[in-house]
Amino acid sequence: MSEVSTEIPAQSARPTIFFDGVSSRRRQVTLALGQALEIAEEGGAPVSWAYADIRRADSPAGILRLACTSAPSLARLEIRDAALAADVTVRCMHLDEHQTSRRGVVKIVGWSVAAAGSIVCVVLFGVPLAADRLAPLVPKPIERRIGDASEVQVKTIFGRNVCEDPSGKAAFVKLVNRLRDAAGLDDDSVTAGVLPTSVPNAFALPGGKVYVLRGLLDKAENPDEIAGILAHELGHLKHYDNMRGLIYNGGTSFLIGLLFGDVTGSSAVIFASRSVVEASYSREAEAAADTFAIEIMHKLGRSPKPAAELMFRITGKEGGGLTSILASHPLTEDRLARMTREDRPPSGPPLLTDKEWQALKGICGSGKI
Repeated sequence: MSEVSTEIPAQSARPTIFFDGVSSRRRQVTLALGQALEIAEEGGAPVSWAYADIRRADSPAGILRLACTSAPSLARLEIRDAALAADVTVRCMHLDEHQTSRRGVVKIVGWSVAAAGSIVCVVLFGVPLAADRLAPLVPKPIERRIGDASEVQVKTIFGRNVCEDPSGKAAFVKLVNRLRDAAGLDDDSVTAGVLPTSVPNAFALPGGKVYVLRGLLDKAENPDEIAGILAHELGHLKHYDNMRGLIYNGGTSFLIGLLFGDVTGSSAVIFASRSVVEASYSREAEAAADTFAIEIMHKLGRSPKPAAELMFRITGKEGGGLTSILASHPLTEDRLARMTREDRPPSGPPLLTDKEWQALKGICGSGKI
């Protein structure tokens, strides 16, 4: 077997450039292709690269740029002569070993698809399951702090001051207390108020906060209509639907914040506000809140049908959007039909007297907003 020549081959007029990886100086060198690649600069000590350590580096067209695993990481050799590049390439058996092979690409794609599938499964199944399990376990002080944070946002949108007409407030407190007692909720577990805005809506916040907007009172014709809607919102509180929605909408970031106690910062406020404005309760949660409202109204000897008629009257005449009851109350004809089937003749006393009802209607005063 003949020995590999150690003679320096004829070098092209196009220079071979070497960067030693230590300084930024551009060195013009010649190469000797022997047992190793010898890189020689006039007046300098030669540098030897073992062929097995040489790897191809990214380079523009017409240049073979090489690196060496045993040299400084920034060392580069740039060969501009095609014939010389071919001579060097044929000796470097591991030149492209670091490049991703077709099999490697398939593996990367496969793992990427699997990772994407895992994320989808977590979003579709993991987060909802975690929300269902964790919502009832959130400590009351934390839930109240979240409610306080979201309450600030709600009052910014719908009016900062709660309506405080004394006689109207007394009537409202009486109505809420009757519903709360029938629902078996603690005396201090529910706080309620009326906000002075023309939007016809009612909603619940974390921490037992329930708000009715003046626009809903303006359109209501009797106490049973308002009572049924309040009972529906108490159902959301009883079932932790608002906390479940926060955990679900907040996803992983909210869960981490919940674990470490950081649940009153910007993420909690954003998600709490969004859950109120977008009102993203599930169909199952809405149906369960309806069932709760029906049971409470029956306990009080009143019918749930008036509340359904109020919601249908508003949504039927005005359509969706913020000018009507929000998407948290998507009352369809089927839903109205359900309340109608549960209709019973009154067997209990009126929830409010006529005088108290008129006082409640005027709780925000005569000014229109």
